[in-house]
Amino acid sequence: MSAKKKILVIANMTKPGVAGQVEALCGWLGQRAEVLAVVAVHQEVPPRSKTADLCVVFGGDGTLLAAARALSGSDVPLLGVNMGKLGFLAEFDVEHMKKHLGDVLAGKVPPTDRMMLEANLERSGRREFCSSAVNDVTFAAGAPFRMIDLSVSRGGGEIARYPGDGLIISTPTGSTAYNMSAGGPIMEPTLEAVAITPIAPHSLSMRPIVVRGDEVIRVTAMRINAGSTVIVDGQISTPLHEGDVVTIRRAAKGMRLIPHPGRPFFDTLTDKLHWGRSPLDTKG
Repeated sequence: MSAKKKILVIANMTKPGVAGQVEALCGWLGQRAEVLAVVAVHQEVPPRSKTADLCVVFGGDGTLLAAARALSGSDVPLLGVNMGKLGFLAEFDVEHMKKHLGDVLAGKVPPTDRMMLEANLERSGRREFCSSAVNDVTFAAGAPFRMIDLSVSRGGGEIARYPGDGLIISTPTGSTAYNMSAGGPIMEPTLEAVAITPIAPHSLSMRPIVVRGDEVIRVTAMRINAGSTVIVDGQISTPLHEGDVVTIRRAAKGMRLIPHPGRPFFDTLTDKLHWGRSPLDTKG
């Protein structure tokens, strides 16, 4: 008889109904696998939990982003159960999770590999901040909201100077988040590429570009504001000072995400973001 699979549960207990749902489901999950731990999002994940065969995430897309960063460097696949509004990454609802969990644990629904980034901020040669990122690393102008100037280089050569309200360095997974809202390109999520998207650039020549994901990108703060900030996944941040250098590289290991069976990426784009639909199409 094969050993039980091991499950880690990460949940956003502050969302209405999530704590009760998790409590009700723990017994059901425990009949099908060994539940290693139930952890509230943003709490430290016990080291043993990083040996789990699966992490079931209850919350929304933001909860899944936090869970992916908490498990970065491990090979634990994530299954997102949407208890929020959009559910673009957290594709399952509770009923679909219960329907497909057996197949997921049996390896019949393999995870997709999504690249992640690692951002390091150095100030006067000393590391001040380091974080993994699932969606993006954003440079925001901040108060007093004057235009800032960022120099972006790769492989020893400068790509461009970006005067404007900031910059978004996005993974393919994050291309449908802030990057898309700022006019950046949508990328298929399993690509190994990075989008560089200026925010309100003070030049008609500045447009988003897509580059290979295997080279280090360096962003140097040439002129910034007192409130300028580096923001990771819209969730964690650190101040940006003039002269700071932020290196952004592909993380050694990415996020492994369980896809919803039978729901291709472009179906999700259409269903969730109304991509490709005519403004006159009122169906749905």
